Amino acid sequence: MQQGEITIPVDTVRLEGNLRIPAGASGIVLFAHGSGSSRKSPRNNFVAERLQEFGLGTLLFDLLTETEDTAYENRFDIELLTDRLVTVTEWIEAQAGSDEYRLGYFGSSTGAAAALRAAARRPATEAVVSRGGRVDLATAVLDDVSSPTLFIVGERDEQVLELNREAYDRLTCEKELEIVAGAGHLFEEPGTLETVADLTGEWFASRL
Repeated sequence: MQQGEITIPVDTVRLEGNLRIPAGASGIVLFAHGSGSSRKSPRNNFVAERLQEFGLGTLLFDLLTETEDTAYENRFDIELLTDRLVTVTEWIEAQAGSDEYRLGYFGSSTGAAAALRAAARRPATEAVVSRGGRVDLATAVLDDVSSPTLFIVGERDEQVLELNREAYDRLTCEKELEIVAGAGHLFEEPGTLETVADLTGEWFASRL
Protein backbone atom coordinates (compact mmCIF):
# COMPACT_ATOMS: atom_id res chain seq x y z
CA MET A 1 0.00 0.00 0.00
CA GLN A 2 1.35 3.43 -0.95
CA GLN A 3 2.46 5.51 2.02
CA GLY A 4 3.32 9.17 2.62
CA GLU A 5 1.38 11.89 0.82
CA ILE A 6 -1.53 10.30 -1.02
CA THR A 7 -4.59 11.35 -3.00
CA ILE A 8 -7.89 9.60 -2.34
CA PRO A 9 -10.65 9.66 -4.97
CA VAL A 10 -14.05 10.35 -3.40
CA ASP A 11 -17.07 10.81 -5.67
CA THR A 12 -16.15 13.69 -7.99
CA VAL A 13 -13.29 15.09 -5.89
CA ARG A 14 -9.87 14.01 -4.70
CA LEU A 15 -8.88 14.37 -1.06
CA GLU A 16 -5.32 14.88 0.13
CA GLY A 17 -3.99 12.62 2.87
CA ASN A 18 -0.93 11.33 4.69
CA LEU A 19 -0.69 7.59 5.38
CA ARG A 20 1.93 6.09 7.68
CA ILE A 21 2.04 2.38 8.55
CA PRO A 22 4.89 1.16 10.78
CA ALA A 23 6.32 -2.29 10.11
CA GLY A 24 4.29 -4.94 11.86
CA ALA A 25 1.26 -2.70 12.43
CA SER A 26 -2.00 -4.55 13.01
CA GLY A 27 -4.29 -1.52 12.83
CA ILE A 28 -4.82 1.83 11.13
CA VAL A 29 -6.44 4.84 12.77
CA LEU A 30 -8.30 7.25 10.48
CA PHE A 31 -8.39 10.85 11.72
CA ALA A 32 -11.47 13.04 11.32
CA HIS A 33 -10.49 16.62 12.11
CA GLY A 34 -12.69 19.43 13.33
CA SER A 35 -14.17 22.37 11.47
CA GLY A 36 -11.59 24.73 9.99
CA SER A 37 -8.78 22.22 10.51
CA SER A 38 -7.01 19.87 8.11
CA ARG A 39 -4.62 16.95 7.80
CA LYS A 40 -1.87 19.42 8.82
CA SER A 41 -3.39 19.97 12.29
CA PRO A 42 -0.41 20.08 14.68
CA ARG A 43 -2.46 18.52 17.49
CA ASN A 44 -3.65 15.60 15.38
CA ASN A 45 -0.19 15.08 13.93
CA PHE A 46 1.23 14.97 17.45
CA VAL A 47 -1.27 12.26 18.38
CA ALA A 48 -0.60 10.40 15.12
CA GLU A 49 3.13 10.30 15.80
CA ARG A 50 2.43 8.85 19.25
CA LEU A 51 0.18 6.20 17.72
CA GLN A 52 2.95 5.25 15.32
CA GLU A 53 5.21 4.75 18.35
CA PHE A 54 2.56 2.34 19.64
CA GLY A 55 2.95 0.42 16.34
CA LEU A 56 -0.24 1.68 14.73
CA GLY A 57 -0.81 3.04 11.24
CA THR A 58 -2.37 6.48 10.83
CA LEU A 59 -4.24 8.23 8.03
CA LEU A 60 -4.73 11.98 8.30
CA PHE A 61 -6.73 13.41 5.43
CA ASP A 62 -8.79 16.42 4.48
CA LEU A 63 -12.51 15.76 4.75
CA LEU A 64 -13.12 18.68 2.39
CA THR A 65 -11.26 20.06 -0.60
CA GLU A 66 -9.81 23.57 -0.31
CA THR A 67 -12.70 24.92 -2.37
CA GLU A 68 -15.33 23.13 -0.30
CA ASP A 69 -13.75 24.34 2.91
CA THR A 70 -14.28 27.97 1.91
CA ALA A 71 -18.04 27.42 2.34
CA TYR A 72 -18.63 27.66 6.09
CA GLU A 73 -21.75 25.51 5.99
CA ASN A 74 -19.75 22.55 4.63
CA ARG A 75 -17.68 22.45 7.82
CA PHE A 76 -20.80 21.64 9.83
CA ASP A 77 -22.42 19.32 7.28
CA ILE A 78 -22.02 16.25 9.47
CA GLU A 79 -23.72 13.96 6.95
CA LEU A 80 -21.25 15.03 4.26
CA LEU A 81 -18.29 14.59 6.60
CA THR A 82 -19.56 11.16 7.63
CA ASP A 83 -20.05 10.09 4.02
CA ARG A 84 -16.48 11.15 3.25
CA LEU A 85 -15.09 9.26 6.24
CA VAL A 86 -16.97 6.09 5.32
CA THR A 87 -15.88 6.32 1.68
CA VAL A 88 -12.23 6.81 2.66
CA THR A 89 -12.53 3.83 5.03
CA GLU A 90 -13.81 1.72 2.14
CA TRP A 91 -10.94 2.98 -0.01
CA ILE A 92 -8.42 1.86 2.62
CA GLU A 93 -10.09 -1.55 2.78
CA ALA A 94 -9.86 -1.89 -1.00
CA GLN A 95 -6.09 -1.35 -1.08
CA ALA A 96 -3.86 -4.36 -1.45
CA GLY A 97 -3.09 -5.93 1.90
CA SER A 98 -5.48 -3.73 3.87
CA ASP A 99 -7.46 -6.77 5.05
CA GLU A 100 -4.56 -7.33 7.45
CA TYR A 101 -5.47 -4.22 9.42
CA ARG A 102 -8.13 -3.47 12.00
CA LEU A 103 -9.55 0.02 11.60
CA GLY A 104 -10.43 2.69 14.15
CA TYR A 105 -11.46 6.35 14.17
CA PHE A 106 -9.99 9.33 16.00
CA GLY A 107 -12.26 12.37 15.83
CA SER A 108 -11.81 15.88 17.20
CA SER A 109 -14.48 18.56 17.59
CA THR A 110 -17.04 18.15 14.76
CA GLY A 111 -14.93 15.32 13.35
CA ALA A 112 -15.83 13.28 16.42
CA ALA A 113 -19.48 13.40 15.39
CA ALA A 114 -18.53 12.10 11.94
CA ALA A 115 -16.44 9.35 13.56
CA LEU A 116 -19.32 8.20 15.76
CA ARG A 117 -21.77 8.31 12.87
CA ALA A 118 -19.37 6.33 10.68
CA ALA A 119 -18.91 3.76 13.45
CA ALA A 120 -22.68 3.43 13.75
CA ARG A 121 -22.84 2.64 10.03
CA ARG A 122 -19.88 0.28 10.24
CA PRO A 123 -20.20 -2.07 13.24
CA ALA A 124 -16.88 -3.68 12.27
CA THR A 125 -15.07 -0.51 13.39
CA GLU A 126 -12.77 -1.75 16.14
CA ALA A 127 -12.52 1.40 18.29
CA VAL A 128 -13.31 5.12 18.44
CA VAL A 129 -11.62 7.98 20.30
CA SER A 130 -13.11 11.47 20.56
CA ARG A 131 -10.94 14.45 21.61
CA GLY A 132 -12.97 17.45 22.72
CA GLY A 133 -15.73 16.11 20.48
CA ARG A 134 -19.01 17.71 19.50
CA VAL A 135 -20.57 14.35 20.19
CA ASP A 136 -23.99 15.98 20.56
CA LEU A 137 -24.04 16.17 16.75
CA ALA A 138 -24.17 12.36 16.72
CA THR A 139 -26.98 12.00 19.28
CA ALA A 140 -29.34 10.36 16.78
CA VAL A 141 -27.01 7.38 16.23
CA LEU A 142 -25.44 6.84 19.67
CA ASP A 143 -27.67 3.83 20.32
CA ASP A 144 -26.22 2.20 17.18
CA VAL A 145 -22.55 2.56 18.15
CA SER A 146 -21.12 -0.81 19.18
CA SER A 147 -17.40 0.02 18.89
CA PRO A 148 -15.41 0.52 22.11
CA THR A 149 -15.47 4.30 22.53
CA LEU A 150 -13.26 6.66 24.54
CA PHE A 151 -14.23 10.30 25.16
CA ILE A 152 -11.35 12.62 26.15
CA VAL A 153 -12.35 16.10 27.34
CA GLY A 154 -10.52 18.94 29.03
CA GLU A 155 -11.58 19.73 32.59
CA ARG A 156 -11.94 23.43 31.74
CA ASP A 157 -13.90 22.79 28.53
CA GLU A 158 -17.10 22.93 30.55
CA GLN A 159 -19.76 23.12 27.82
CA VAL A 160 -18.23 20.33 25.74
CA LEU A 161 -17.66 18.28 28.90
CA GLU A 162 -21.36 18.46 29.71
CA LEU A 163 -22.26 17.42 26.16
CA ASN A 164 -19.85 14.49 26.43
CA ARG A 165 -21.31 13.36 29.74
CA GLU A 166 -24.79 13.34 28.23
CA ALA A 167 -23.63 11.39 25.16
CA TYR A 168 -21.60 9.00 27.33
CA ASP A 169 -24.72 8.11 29.30
CA ARG A 170 -26.48 7.26 26.03
CA LEU A 171 -23.81 4.87 24.78
CA THR A 172 -24.43 1.17 25.43
CA CYS A 173 -21.09 -0.10 24.07
CA GLU A 174 -17.82 -0.50 25.96
CA LYS A 175 -16.94 3.07 26.90
CA GLU A 176 -14.78 5.37 29.00
CA LEU A 177 -14.76 9.11 29.71
CA GLU A 178 -11.37 10.61 30.54
CA ILE A 179 -11.27 14.18 31.89
CA VAL A 180 -7.84 15.78 31.51
CA ALA A 181 -7.09 17.93 34.54
CA GLY A 182 -6.46 21.61 33.83
CA ALA A 183 -7.04 21.28 30.07
CA GLY A 184 -9.14 23.56 27.89
CA HIS A 185 -10.76 22.72 24.56
CA LEU A 186 -7.53 22.76 22.55
CA PHE A 187 -5.31 21.02 25.13
CA GLU A 188 -2.72 23.77 24.86
CA GLU A 189 -1.73 23.62 28.53
CA PRO A 190 1.63 21.99 29.33
CA GLY A 191 1.47 18.22 29.28
CA THR A 192 -2.22 17.96 28.40
CA LEU A 193 -1.82 16.98 24.76
CA GLU A 194 0.76 14.38 25.81
CA THR A 195 -1.91 12.93 28.11
CA VAL A 196 -4.37 12.83 25.21
CA ALA A 197 -1.81 11.07 23.00
CA ASP A 198 -1.00 8.47 25.65
CA LEU A 199 -4.66 7.73 26.45
CA THR A 200 -5.40 7.42 22.75
CA GLY A 201 -2.43 5.17 22.10
CA GLU A 202 -3.33 2.84 24.94
CA TRP A 203 -6.99 2.64 23.82
CA PHE A 204 -6.19 1.78 20.22
CA ALA A 205 -3.20 -0.44 20.96
CA SER A 206 -5.32 -2.73 23.12
CA ARG A 207 -8.07 -2.98 20.51
CA LEU A 208 -6.40 -2.78 17.10
